[in-house]
Amino acid sequence: MTGLHLHNLTFKRQGFFLELSAVLPKGSRTLLVGASGAGKSTLLSLIAGFLMPQRGQILWEGRNIGDVPPQKRPLTLLFQDHNLFPHLSVWNNTALGIKPSLKLNYEENIRVQTILEKVEIYGLKERYPHELSGGERQRVALARSLLRKMPLLLLDEPLGPLGPGLRKEMLGLLSQICEEFHLTLLLTTHQPEEAMNLANHMIFLEEGKIIEKGDPLHLLKTPVHPVLKTYLGNEEGG
Repeated sequence: MTGLHLHNLTFKRQGFFLELSAVLPKGSRTLLVGASGAGKSTLLSLIAGFLMPQRGQILWEGRNIGDVPPQKRPLTLLFQDHNLFPHLSVWNNTALGIKPSLKLNYEENIRVQTILEKVEIYGLKERYPHELSGGERQRVALARSLLRKMPLLLLDEPLGPLGPGLRKEMLGLLSQICEEFHLTLLLTTHQPEEAMNLANHMIFLEEGKIIEKGDPLHLLKTPVHPVLKTYLGNEEGG
């Protein structure tokens, strides 16, 4: 059993009810699509350990990680609000992904430099978060996440602040890095067209339930469930 297995996962809170099972094969890139309130961020928080399910199992490589503390789970989670430290430079905010003490050896410094160059913010390495645009801050957070080299990468609307051109470029970078480091990716979005650029699997979530899942191209071109049809129609209509 390889990859991420969510088995009869159940979570209830304040009128919201999530109940689902899913399999994300190792090395897959899955897009989690749905309207606001569908449960996308909740699901990522459950996988990461920030929320605890009332029932069910979260398995990684056959091991139940449901009781493992968040900091010890084999994953990295990046939210849209990026969580940069205002008193640290771009370089140090990124380097935290390797070593919290920030005492890096030569090879670790090269890794930080390389990832900053890949996301095109190496020239900003001495700046602080308040001196960056929203897109630049998001790229710092993404660079820090990638540096951790955990096998499972969870991204919650990470590209939202970016413009169309940079968004497309970052999707290409994500694809390249996932391939290079053999990462399993789960990325949430309101924009299913991103599946065409990155994902090989797509899950559509509605009110805490999986409505449809499968090949992104097939789901986008020939949706079956009325809710997904309506959602895609709204997307296409702007």
